[in-house]
Amino acid sequence: MEQKNAVNPAARPAAPVAPKAAPAKSSGGASLFSVIVIVLAFVVSYVLYKFVLGDPSHFLGNNPENNPKPGDYLGIVYKGGVIVPILLTMLLCVITFSIERALTISKAKGSKSIEAFVRSVRQKLNTNDIAGAIAICDQQKGSVANVVRAGLKKYQEMGRETTMNTDQRVLAIQKEIEESTALELPMLEKNLVIISTIASVATLTGLLGTVFGMIKAFSALAQAGNPDATALATGISEALINTALGIGTSALAIVAYNFFTSKIDELTYSIDEAGFSIIQTFAAQHGTKGQES
Repeated sequence: MEQKNAVNPAARPAAPVAPKAAPAKSSGGASLFSVIVIVLAFVVSYVLYKFVLGDPSHFLGNNPENNPKPGDYLGIVYKGGVIVPILLTMLLCVITFSIERALTISKAKGSKSIEAFVRSVRQKLNTNDIAGAIAICDQQKGSVANVVRAGLKKYQEMGRETTMNTDQRVLAIQKEIEESTALELPMLEKNLVIISTIASVATLTGLLGTVFGMIKAFSALAQAGNPDATALATGISEALINTALGIGTSALAIVAYNFFTSKIDELTYSIDEAGFSIIQTFAAQHGTKGQES
């Protein structure tokens, strides 16, 4: 039995080859998309920093070198320094990748709720209506439906197989579901690593900007020669803008990452549930036949 199971995967030499080409292509496309988003986000952030936040109308005497007007938060943010465009880039990246992930995961779910889809597939399996279950997958579409459809197709193929026993056929169905899952899941997890990285780096970048601002403020105070509490307070408040932006961006990234991770876990659980139903139904329907053969 163990020798047959070991040889069986080798009987399908084309199966391992096809899956490898698709992820490589999609991974390259995803990397290019990520680079384009980051570059565009930086360009947009710099334009906002230079021409919107740094507009002379936000400062005393219409001069960006002066202090911002009282209550003008755009001018206050501009005074955060050169780290501000970097933090704005991170914020735009989190927003953009969050929207992209939301659309992708929504598409992966399919046309109706996952719970209703899995329930419909299980009902068809209970009546041994494999063709009907495949039709439901075609209507549902999405990553979950693709995996279930692959498992059902293998179910039909193994149902016609006469040279293998039940354990070998069940193993073949399980392997097909696992391979299909391995192809679909990377698509759901793309760009999440960028969001998780920003969640860690944004706060540190904000603190770095604050440190630079504090150094600048105390240096200007030292050069002035006499203590100026107002100037010092203004410099410190401007420096803390970076910390505020960094913490806000990091918090948004953490929430987005955890939200999308939980959604992916739900899809994975649905795939496992449907796959378990397929395997159990096949074992129940063909167990006697396989043992007799």
